[in-house]
This record gives sequence, structure tokens and C-alpha cells, in this order.
Amino acid sequence: MNVRIESARIWLALAAGAIFFAFVVSVNAQVQTTTNTTSGASTQEVSVERGEVVRVSGNDLVVKMEDGSLRDFHNVAETARVTVDGRELGIHELKPGMKLEKTLTVVTTPQTITTVKTVTGKVFHVSPPNSVILTLEDGTNEQFKIPQGQKFTIDGQETDASGLKKGMTVSATKITEEPTTVVEHRTQLTGSMPPPPLAPPANAPILIAVATPAPAQAAGLAEELPKTAGLFPLIGLLGALSLALSFGLRVIRSTF
Repeated sequence: MNVRIESARIWLALAAGAIFFAFVVSVNAQVQTTTNTTSGASTQEVSVERGEVVRVSGNDLVVKMEDGSLRDFHNVAETARVTVDGRELGIHELKPGMKLEKTLTVVTTPQTITTVKTVTGKVFHVSPPNSVILTLEDGTNEQFKIPQGQKFTIDGQETDASGLKKGMTVSATKITEEPTTVVEHRTQLTGSMPPPPLAPPANAPILIAVATPAPAQAAGLAEELPKTAGLFPLIGLLGALSLALSFGLRVIRSTF
């Protein structure tokens, strides 16, 4: 009856997260280890970056950020995708003028890993009231800390660590709690197409271009024209007409 009461007290201590020992006279000679992970409340940190595509060359991308700085992204993976107007686009489908938005969410979750190890062994050495060293079934020795005020029941009698003697076969349960933090990064990349060019207003004047030679070219053409007019050809023509008129008058006189 006393053994059951003591066992109940020990398991209550386990629930409180203490490290303790449960010693009995007759136990199974094996090692059992169980691990349990409990998570606390998660916290999130969200950051957003915006920019505009300036140039795409192969797998290299240049983006102009909101603050005006240029950022180079070299060797962008072929599997990288950006959601633009409901479509998944790769690096080779990005065009200058596209607006990009990167949302980074960092989720931090505190966790506690609780390991419960139950072993059976013989008392190798006792350092009351702080610790005891047990020789396990595989021949190795392992030290266990004894919580302050811990009582043990051996052969129906309650004792403290000073009542443990070398050679006694006991069972020990060791609980360790290891706090840790799990950090998860979630990235979402979205974008939008550049706006189409604005159409000219309906009442805008239509300009018609007319090609006219430059003044220098016109002057050059005038200089290249052949000179076909002069005074000597005109004098010759008048002389010919005078001779023809004189010959005609003589024919008329001779007729009459």
C-alpha cells in the first residue's frame, strides 16, 4: 500500500515537470525513452517590399525599389514563380515595367521538448543528497540528480538518499526539458502588368510631313544645270531671218 502511495506522489511530481527518481525493489531490466513536444503561442512579423522590373537578362533580374535604389537578383531559379493577374510566371516571362510585391512572413513558435527516460540499474555510487550513479544493463554508468527533499521507499521503509547503498537494484526515471524555438519563413511574390500606353485625344491635330530639299541642295542643283542661253546664238538667229527676208523680197520683185 505504501509503495502505491509513493508511486502516486512521484507521478504527480512528473506532471509538475520535476526531475525525480522512483525506486522499487523488483523492476524490469530495460530502458524506455519517450519524447513529447509542446508548442506555445506563435508570433508573426510581416514585411512588404515593392519594386518595378527594370531589366531581365537571362536569369538575372534588376528591380527598382520604392526608395529609388536598384537591386540585382543574380541566377534566379527556374522554379521561382510570381503571381501576375492570376497567372504563375517564371523569370523569362517578366517584362520591364511590371510591378512586383514581395511579402515575407516570419512565424516564431516557442516549443518545449520533454524527454522521459526510465532505466533500471544497480547503485554504483551515492553522493547524498544530490546525485546517484547507476550501473545500467549494458555495463555503463549514468548519473542522476536527486531533487531536494526526495524520499525513497525501500523494503517498505521510507528513506532519503542516504539510505541508498551500493549494489541495490533500483529503477530511476529521468526527465529533461529542452526549450527551443522554431522559425518559419513564408514568402509570397505577386505582381501586375505595366499599364497600356495612353491613346491620343480625338481632337489632337494630325501632322503631315512634307519633304523639301534643303537650301544648300537646291543651290547645288542650280549650279549643276547646263548653260543653254547666250548672246551669240541670238545674233546668229537674227542674221538668218534677215537673209531669208531679203531673199523673199527679191523673188517677189522678179515675179512682178
